[in-house]
Amino acid sequence: MIRVLIADDQALVRDGFRALLEREHDLEVVGDAIDGIEAVAGVDRLRPDVVLMDIRMPRLDGIEATRRILSLGSRDAKVLMLTTFAATSTSTTRCALAPLAFCSRTSVATIS
Repeated sequence: MIRVLIADDQALVRDGFRALLEREHDLEVVGDAIDGIEAVAGVDRLRPDVVLMDIRMPRLDGIEATRRILSLGSRDAKVLMLTTFAATSTSTTRCALAPLAFCSRTSVATIS
């Protein structure tokens, strides 16, 4: 079973991803977060295998949240960064953070 944490500031997006993921027999949504601060705390507490991380969120954005998650060191969570913006100025940062993947929400929607 792959454990997933969803981090996005929009409830509709979180609920949509949850609905899609819960249809899969080998995925379990273990929690969600409305910002990067909750995402970091959720990774530490819930120990998901994968984090679906929105880049732009209030209080703490997804880039800094990913940096903090990776700095936890002992955690094996992989981060899939999501955005509604095609090309952003975060290209260098996301490469340095080495998330599992980076894709637009539109791309994810077409995969399912």
